Amino acid sequence: MKTKSIDKSIKPAKPRVNVVTLGCSKNTYDSEILMGQLKGNMFDVVHEAERVGKNDIVVINTCGFIDNAKQESIDTILQYSELKEQGKVGKVIVTGCLSERYKPELEAEIPNIDNYFGTNDLQNLLQSIGADYKYELLGERLLTTPSHFAYFKIAEGCNRPCSFCAIPLMRGKHVSTPMDQLVKNAESLAKNGTKELILIAQDLTYYGLDLYGKRNLDELLRRLSDVNGIEWIRLQYAYPSGFPMEILDAMNERDNICKYLDMPLQHITDNMLKSMRRGTTKQKTIDLVNAIRDKVPGIAMRTTLITGYPGETQQDFEEMAQWVEDTKFDRLGCFTYSHEEKTAAHNLVDDVPEEVKQERADAIMEIQQGISFDKNQEKIGNTYKVLIDKMEGGYFAGRTEFDSPEVDNEVLIDATTQYATIGTFVNVKIDNAEDFDLYGQIVK
Repeated sequence: MKTKSIDKSIKPAKPRVNVVTLGCSKNTYDSEILMGQLKGNMFDVVHEAERVGKNDIVVINTCGFIDNAKQESIDTILQYSELKEQGKVGKVIVTGCLSERYKPELEAEIPNIDNYFGTNDLQNLLQSIGADYKYELLGERLLTTPSHFAYFKIAEGCNRPCSFCAIPLMRGKHVSTPMDQLVKNAESLAKNGTKELILIAQDLTYYGLDLYGKRNLDELLRRLSDVNGIEWIRLQYAYPSGFPMEILDAMNERDNICKYLDMPLQHITDNMLKSMRRGTTKQKTIDLVNAIRDKVPGIAMRTTLITGYPGETQQDFEEMAQWVEDTKFDRLGCFTYSHEEKTAAHNLVDDVPEEVKQERADAIMEIQQGISFDKNQEKIGNTYKVLIDKMEGGYFAGRTEFDSPEVDNEVLIDATTQYATIGTFVNVKIDNAEDFDLYGQIVK
């Protein structure tokens, strides 16, 4: 009787890797780079799969920014830790900001996780699951967003001294990505159908200082604007202190640089801005907003604010609320203060009760809701270029150049009477508007 010989050259199938992303768009970008490397190593890689297999490797990319985000990350780690205990998943690996900041504590509290890695441990993470870091894949990604838009990180880390912020503790000092590499990455995305680049960093306006000895975001914008196929370039996370006004010249010169600016201002009273170490004052902030609007007529400005920072009085809050009412930002988000360990503000007394923090945040958002409603009503009858993102609930949903994904307005088009292709641009005449949604008809 003959026995079958075993071909020892045949390697066992690699396990599937399921990447779970928590937190901000910068984490989304990092997960996409990780997935690109895994694909280059011939792994079957998926993003946030609904079902996991008993041999799967799960990589959780965590957020450690504020209390709510940290709790979500911990809950997710515990969920997959339990699945591993039950034999329903193979390995569980934790990476990202939470494990960068709290690795010893996490290892002690949740010891059955296979590995904990920080924010700059990609090579070690890959090695832990039998993959090699491939330098030839530098900039290659597997997009988790719809292919027609991509978050585009131009720098890592932050040099700003903001008292409330733990990002430098987790991400380190500011490091700009070389311009030639970014242009090459943009060209690669464009060839694969990406039409919109959403530029992200902890601080876009600091770009270039470490590499070129000057802020040259404006030069980067012009070079990215020249990439064939890129129809929109959007700026998120600009810092007000030392804001380089020359980027507004690029915005005016180039049609594919969106008239949109996300500039988190955090507060407006002088004593709060000083304690927050923002490097500016109320009057400088007001002057900057006015100057930006004067230089780029029609620009949509988004900001984020914090309520309940240590020492915030009722007068501080009322002054901020009045400023929001007067300034009429196009887009605005508001967060309650989170008392973060090892930040400068952690030395202060967290003296505003949580319910007061939330009441103040709710009041700010109620003001903004009215502002947004009024601004949207003014759009009725106008026609806008709209990028179609998805279809849901019987509507095609898209955005104008004045709106970023997930956080801003959507333009809704009745899918029962009109047809649009996801990932393409259409002209839409607005015929109805709510506080955060616009409705319209496609103009042929």
